[in-house]
Amino acid sequence: MLWLIFVFFVGARAGMTDISDLERRLSAALEKIGRGLDGLKAETGVDPEELAELQEALQAERAARAQAEERLRSAAEGESQLAQLQREVTKLRDELARRHGDTQRLKRVNAQLRANNLTLRDANARGLADPDVINTAMMAELEALRVSHDADRSELDAILTDLKSLVTQDQ
Repeated sequence: MLWLIFVFFVGARAGMTDISDLERRLSAALEKIGRGLDGLKAETGVDPEELAELQEALQAERAARAQAEERLRSAAEGESQLAQLQREVTKLRDELARRHGDTQRLKRVNAQLRANNLTLRDANARGLADPDVINTAMMAELEALRVSHDADRSELDAILTDLKSLVTQDQ
């Protein structure tokens, strides 16, 4: 390419205006370039077919590398998703343990409330109004209300946490 520019430039400087003379010089330059390429092929000893095979092998290796990189990227994404799922499982296990504790507490308070109500019914049936039994029953009922309130609050907190994570993911 540089040779062509040189020929044109030299021809223009020498004052050549004849197109046929330019064509002749251009043809000579192209022939010289062709001989140089043939000489280059002869010097390197590379067969054009072998060169084509090597280029095909190079393309195949590039394609294999791209596939390997894609699999690696996919595996990395899978590991990231696995880690996220493990965190979610841990969170759900903690929530389950917390709710199990709330359920056990509610069962205990309800059993106490039933026992106090039975005592109140017996005292009422005998015509005895015992203020201590009434006070104990009221305390058990208040505790049942607190436990129920705590369980509801725990459930609402879990719902809010899930909603926050969904909103964060959408953004």
